Amino acid sequence: MHIKANGIDVHYTIDGVTNTASDKDRPWVVLSHSLACDLSMWDNEVRLLSQHYRVMRYDTRGHGKSSAPAGPYSMDLLTDDAKALLDALGIAHCHWVGLSMGGMIGQTFALKYPGVFTSMTLADTTSKYPDGSGPIWEARIKLVGEQGMQAVVQPTLERWFTAPFRAAQPALMARVAGLIGNTPVAGYSGCCAALPKINVTAQLKDIRIPTLVLCGDQDAGTPVALSEEIHRNLPGSELVIIPSASHLSNLEQPEAFGAAIAGFIAKHR
Repeated sequence: MHIKANGIDVHYTIDGVTNTASDKDRPWVVLSHSLACDLSMWDNEVRLLSQHYRVMRYDTRGHGKSSAPAGPYSMDLLTDDAKALLDALGIAHCHWVGLSMGGMIGQTFALKYPGVFTSMTLADTTSKYPDGSGPIWEARIKLVGEQGMQAVVQPTLERWFTAPFRAAQPALMARVAGLIGNTPVAGYSGCCAALPKINVTAQLKDIRIPTLVLCGDQDAGTPVALSEEIHRNLPGSELVIIPSASHLSNLEQPEAFGAAIAGFIAKHR
């Protein structure tokens, strides 16, 4: 499905709607994906959560089947896209689950639009990148601008998954490689300009909602130390480290990831 939100065409899906009077009693869960992925990265979580919740997932600006205007983008812009989408769909309150870029959007959203989230899950993400990381992102923008998205497929897979998992799951690696390679250059570059500018660590103390912080123990993209920093600075948050997982922990360890988020959301339903 598509809808106009914040001046762009946003692709989204909704699951868990029963078309009965009980729908109004089903809370909303919103899923926000990683850079260079699309809403399909949440297939496992949708199957799990749609048994008890209305689940909306969407393609972020520049990704999947959503519009990919020329960048650069900003964290505020990506956040305003999400707010406009929720407003257009009449979702006043929701449980937010964001991984990597989706977690950065979630933190920015919770600070900019307090009162919308019932709970928040921040998976494999950061509230601030280490000083000096800017050139890494600039190099990625330059590389895809000159050589296209295929140039970043293999190094991205190596950051996102542990070596044993990559070797054991060739079909999944091919699928994720397709997601990366098919991401529009404008969308990837636009988001690469936005993400390294996130800097909300000092503001996390102002977020007053239940928050689960998740991270794969071998995450090379946003290491465990960055999740620990979020946890230390966000009052009352819970921290769960997922064993034998790197950056896309929901794909590498779907059962552990699913159990963590399902239990957390149910507790704060």
